[in-house]
Amino acid sequence: MTEKLSSPAASSSQTLAIPISGMTCASCVGRVEKAIRAVEGVKDVAVNLATERAQVTTLPGIRPEPVLTAIRNAGYEPAEESVDLAIKGMTCASCVGRVERALNAVPGVLGASVNLATERAHVRYAGGAGVIASAIAASEKVGYPAEQVRTDAAQGDKEKEARAAEMARLGRSLIIAAIATIPLLVFEMGSHMIEELHHLLAGKIGEDNIKLICFVFATIVQFGPGRVFYVKGLPALLRGAPDMNSLVMLGTSTAYGYSVVSTFAPSVLPIGMDYTYYEAGAVIVALILLGRYFEARAKGRTGDAIRRLMTLQAKTARVIKDGQEQDVPVEVVRVGDIVVVRPGERVPVDGEVISGSSFVDESMITGEPIPAQKGVGSGVVGGTVNKTGAFQFRAAKVGSDTVLAQIVRTVEAAQGAKLPIQAIVDKITMWFVPAVMACAAVTFAIWFAFGPDPALSFALVNAVAVLIIACPCAMGLATPTSIMVGTGKAAELGILFRRGEALQALRNAKVIALDKTGTLTKGRPELTDLQMAEGFAETDVLGLVASVETRSEHPIAEAIVAEARRRGLTLVEPDSFESKPGFGVVAKVGGRQVVVGADRLMSQQGHDLSVFAATAVRLAAQGKSPLYAAVDGRLAAIIAVADPVKETTPAALKALRDLGLRIVMITGDNRRTAEAIARSLGVDEVVAEVLPTDKADVVKRLQKSGAAVAFVGDGINDAPALAQADVGLAIGTGTDIAIESADVVLMSGDLRNVPNAIALSQATIRNIGQNLFWAFGYNAVLIPVAAGALYPTFGILLSPMVAGLAMALSSVSVLTNALRLKGFAPPLRTGEERGAALRPALAK
Repeated sequence: MTEKLSSPAASSSQTLAIPISGMTCASCVGRVEKAIRAVEGVKDVAVNLATERAQVTTLPGIRPEPVLTAIRNAGYEPAEESVDLAIKGMTCASCVGRVERALNAVPGVLGASVNLATERAHVRYAGGAGVIASAIAASEKVGYPAEQVRTDAAQGDKEKEARAAEMARLGRSLIIAAIATIPLLVFEMGSHMIEELHHLLAGKIGEDNIKLICFVFATIVQFGPGRVFYVKGLPALLRGAPDMNSLVMLGTSTAYGYSVVSTFAPSVLPIGMDYTYYEAGAVIVALILLGRYFEARAKGRTGDAIRRLMTLQAKTARVIKDGQEQDVPVEVVRVGDIVVVRPGERVPVDGEVISGSSFVDESMITGEPIPAQKGVGSGVVGGTVNKTGAFQFRAAKVGSDTVLAQIVRTVEAAQGAKLPIQAIVDKITMWFVPAVMACAAVTFAIWFAFGPDPALSFALVNAVAVLIIACPCAMGLATPTSIMVGTGKAAELGILFRRGEALQALRNAKVIALDKTGTLTKGRPELTDLQMAEGFAETDVLGLVASVETRSEHPIAEAIVAEARRRGLTLVEPDSFESKPGFGVVAKVGGRQVVVGADRLMSQQGHDLSVFAATAVRLAAQGKSPLYAAVDGRLAAIIAVADPVKETTPAALKALRDLGLRIVMITGDNRRTAEAIARSLGVDEVVAEVLPTDKADVVKRLQKSGAAVAFVGDGINDAPALAQADVGLAIGTGTDIAIESADVVLMSGDLRNVPNAIALSQATIRNIGQNLFWAFGYNAVLIPVAAGALYPTFGILLSPMVAGLAMALSSVSVLTNALRLKGFAPPLRTGEERGAALRPALAK
């Protein structure tokens, strides 16, 4: 496939992928983006709350340190990564110095330390895997070959361990908070709700002692499990950039602080105002931690697709070195190495079979459930599973160049993207937390000035409720979580969204233009019709005709020869061969005279074609040009060769019509052939006799109507049209896949994945809309309720504890809704539940 045209600026920038910890809401995202954009040399930045990663595009040569400093100054922690490289060829300290200088000069490398004794370099870096590739290249450039020691599987394990540690930490904090909060509920809430319990506790323990006991338990919660809100929220508040942690910290601290004053210095409060709210602060902390625990679990599930993709990579490879088979880590396999694959093993890297044969399960790439036959010259893809036979292949692509690595990068890039709809959310959330704090202050002032007695208590409770109920997290997670799950589900179906933005653009498409050859059709001529005259056997005539056509390199001749060989017919060398340009050929095969050609050649030879008249009319209506064969002076057969329509095309086009799209076929074929195919498929418009270079102009014309246009092509000559369309979809075939050729790549040649991709796009955007409606609606409705808007009319106030529960559940609700996309059912199955490309590897 040809690659999609890129802008001239594409080569004048570099991208850093920086993990960031400490972000908890959409406001955090806005602050981090603002801080990074202020760094000189930064061209663009996209921060994703769900993946906790920033994609930073900078001018070439810009080092990451200023970006990392900006992130830290904004109150968040950029994650540095490290890797060990094995360095070859070092013999002295000067070698060490040269390697260190080369590594330290690489943009993205924060520090490199080289050890001559171990022949390894420890590299600290930020910016993603591209930095490591650049570091390896820099070392090799100064004369010292390098290779990565750490494996992707190890990195995946490390990330899994980090997630498990975070879940364990949240779990411990939640348990401590729950254990300490239960007595508070009994003493505070229970006493108010059950009068007998109040008298019992007051008589047995004493009200002053109850306050002291509640103080102890509340302090444990506030500064134990609740310490995290101070650690993150206080610095953000002091910088003038408050986040969700700041809101929780202010709300719980207000309730706790007022209660402490009421306990130890009640005289400073107005008479009758010495209430305590210990249980409110503790319950809020416990509920928010509960929400974060469930949120962390749900977040982990949104990234399942990437993690399962990474598990497809084999960890070892059996390589022939010095005439011996050796099991080596897959990271040390080099291009040109001979790799041995036995039955049941996973192919470690991409390559070409040089000996042996087998059937390989390539469902992870193509979505096809039937294993593909492999023999000498066949391509194999790393991550696919060998079935029965054994073979050897020469490694062609290793490491980050393999198809599987490209798929992982593509899905990661799409998951980290921001849709246009997110820009609106970002603008709102930048001011959301300060607006909530202002709302809380106004709430306090109004209740204190105009509220009923005890006014201070009403003012305090309602202000805290406003602080607690606001949830910027839900707004920040609404879009990225749906994108993560949607693109992951697409990968399972064999659909790769190169850009997350294509999800939204594809959903808006109203016209779908399709290249004919290789997209609607199989892309190669096949023998489609062979009808015998009376007295002739099909195998005899086909064998003779194919023997004649072995002398020709014309595609029609190749199709006839291929069909004869598929049937196992024996072909012989013609005794004589005479080509008649524009008419056909006359030859002798095994002593028999064979004539193959158009109707004018047969008329010239004196043959009566009326016996095939009806067949000729039918073939012409189908856009096929018939050929005739005569043997030993007698008319023997009528033959038609054409590029047949794929078996899956009619169902795919019907599904596209059902989705409301207008279908346009673009082809270089003559109009009669194109219109015949279009009639049989129900295409709305045909644009025929178009040169490959003019397809983009056709797309431009279609776009002038104002409708969004999606173009589907096989990627060979369609790059200009793919680039011009609002969304370009490239059809991939087997291992010959150009990941970079379009906005969306369909991993197999099955056109049914086009309506599947559009339907998934619509489902994902619909899911995002639901999330945003919930997130904004939640805040728009409940913040006024928390402020007391219903009290004058209905006498309803919202308890801070209820506000805490609602806030905790809001993010979980958004994440849970996004996870529903995992159950997306494509409108068309691509084979016995074979919609699951990457299944069973991706299946639970």
